[in-house]
Amino acid sequence: MNEAISDTTVQANAEPILEIENLSISFYTRAGEIPAVMDFSCKVMPGEAMGIVGESGCGKSTVALGIMRDLSNVGEIVGGRIKFKGRDMGEMSEEELRNLRGNEISMVYQEPMASLNPAMKIGKQLMEVPLIHEKVSKEEAWNRSVEMVRAVRLPDPERIMRAYPHQLSGGQQQRIVIAMALLSKPSLLLLDEPTTALDVTVEAGIVELVKGLGKEFGTSMIFVSHNLGLILETCDRITVMYSGEAVETGSVRDVFDRMRHPYTQGLFRSIPLPGADKNARPLIAIPGQLPLPHERPKGCNFGPRCQHFVEGRCDAAEIPMIEVKGQESHESRCIRFDEIDWAALPEGAKVEREPVSPGAPMLKIENLKKYYQVSTNALFGGSEARTVKANEAISFEAREAETVAIVGESGCGKSTLAKVLLGLETATEGTVVLDNAEIQDTAVEDRDAQTVGGIQMVFQNPFDTLNPSHSVGGQIMRSLEKFKVGRTVAERKNRMLELLDLVKLPRAFASRMPRQLSGGQKQRIGVARAFAGNAKVVVADEPVSALDVSVQAAVTELLMDIQRKNKTTMLFISHDLSVVRYLADRVVVMYLGHIVEQGTTEQIFSPPYHPYTEALLSAIPIADTSVRKKHIVLEGDIPSAMDPPSGCPFQTRCPYKHLVPENRCERELPPLRDLGGGHRSLCWLENEVLSKMEPVISFDEGKEAEPQS
Repeated sequence: MNEAISDTTVQANAEPILEIENLSISFYTRAGEIPAVMDFSCKVMPGEAMGIVGESGCGKSTVALGIMRDLSNVGEIVGGRIKFKGRDMGEMSEEELRNLRGNEISMVYQEPMASLNPAMKIGKQLMEVPLIHEKVSKEEAWNRSVEMVRAVRLPDPERIMRAYPHQLSGGQQQRIVIAMALLSKPSLLLLDEPTTALDVTVEAGIVELVKGLGKEFGTSMIFVSHNLGLILETCDRITVMYSGEAVETGSVRDVFDRMRHPYTQGLFRSIPLPGADKNARPLIAIPGQLPLPHERPKGCNFGPRCQHFVEGRCDAAEIPMIEVKGQESHESRCIRFDEIDWAALPEGAKVEREPVSPGAPMLKIENLKKYYQVSTNALFGGSEARTVKANEAISFEAREAETVAIVGESGCGKSTLAKVLLGLETATEGTVVLDNAEIQDTAVEDRDAQTVGGIQMVFQNPFDTLNPSHSVGGQIMRSLEKFKVGRTVAERKNRMLELLDLVKLPRAFASRMPRQLSGGQKQRIGVARAFAGNAKVVVADEPVSALDVSVQAAVTELLMDIQRKNKTTMLFISHDLSVVRYLADRVVVMYLGHIVEQGTTEQIFSPPYHPYTEALLSAIPIADTSVRKKHIVLEGDIPSAMDPPSGCPFQTRCPYKHLVPENRCERELPPLRDLGGGHRSLCWLENEVLSKMEPVISFDEGKEAEPQS
């Protein structure tokens, strides 16, 4: 059993809390029946946590909604059964199911604001649970709600109870939703991607909370996620889904260390584990795409994308779950898992690439400041002016063919910096030099075509960056026209087709509309447009966070390939330090508008750390059983840029503040100290304290950076 819930003891003779047998769910549309889940089985024992993982569209959330009987009027369970505490839920009346939902079975959804009523105070919403399900008095409901707000570690529970949802941060809202789900002390808690929209440090707090509450209340859990690292940290068992089917299930350790389905192996090869290296050990993306429900192949659904596919065997008949001998309750939907060489790389996989040496500085930022003047209560006629210091004394440079990562939580100033670089905002103070030309005071509409084309952006959400009314080719041609690339339509069309080649899309895609493209394909079009004007600097703002892991790997490798070919400078904005460790040459860590640490990737990921960097590193969920992490959970939320703390910006959350004498952290802003080799840190900690810092991430002896088999 995984360490995450090792205190939980599951009696060998205990009855499962939940038993799903050969479940099939279909949705009925005008086009006919669409099978969403087929032949899905799993068991959850008392006090156990089961993780369900897979890419978008694989049926994970549909299984959770099927358990809740929340399939709206277009979904229907067409086969199999779900038993809760030994009773078939299909035989229960509507009234029995209503009593079960929110009482015995609770669910936490991905977006907290979808579960909270914006017009009702938090206290009233929480009190509804015991009032409706247990018919207790209002006083009892209030007291229980306050206790549960305290249990999910929110400060000043009485104030929180009197607040409206919009007055809480995203992390606080999600804690309230979890409190609401736990108020009735359910036997089963369903969590559907509960941390996807949260910062990595907030996510670490929520994961810690869920694990602790699982132990405290003895609640069984189903944790739906695409993040394998989170599953390792929170779950005992795991079920991997692909195209509506469970393809592998077993204990977390068996599936992580001795995987027996090619799709599971493909997921692990797509994510940047600590052993991955963009030059020595590149990521390997899963080829092809998830089949549409009405286009599933005969036999193995994963067959068309599998390196081990054998015609006549893998596509001969439907494949059942097969037991893996010698491993308890480990099953795989693969008929060849005993014959496969699990260490063999796919044909044509990149094994090693020559490192690229960075050239001369392409982008120089010196003492950049960006302030906003806002009037409080301006909506109601108020005029008191306040200053928001979004960026404060930002200084760094990025060289030709170099990747500089900018990391930090929401509200730290990453996106404001990107806006200044692109000319969407102008700087308050300081200089930004792009290839020897100062651009900090020139808005985008006043920049010439060469400057606009020279610094481009790949956005986070590929769905919002394309015009749904124009063809893909037409939109790339429009960019070329804006950047004054090509003198004739024919020249621009030829360049557009070359750009499609560059991002590895068929030329036939030029006539397609955005709705005909998958998320990964749309992001590739976004990359093509960014490189249309021969960009010298590309600002990539969370370019893969909205994509599935196998698509993430393909887009990440694509960016790396184009960067090598064009010697482009890349600013990679991200909160995912696993991706940063894999592809960045240097890292800039931001907090509340300040750069608190910067250096090479090796320096940032090795002690001594800035206390904030240390907390960020400890919050990374890593899908590797050999990894051991130092445990740090930051207390409190990031302060407001409108009312920043005095002294060091991080002092309100810093676990080391007591080691600095005379309350210096609270009184004075620290200098940006040089720790050697260009490694700088905004901190008052003495060298003696820094020298004793231990690595956040370490490995079991003899297992360091092993490639995943």
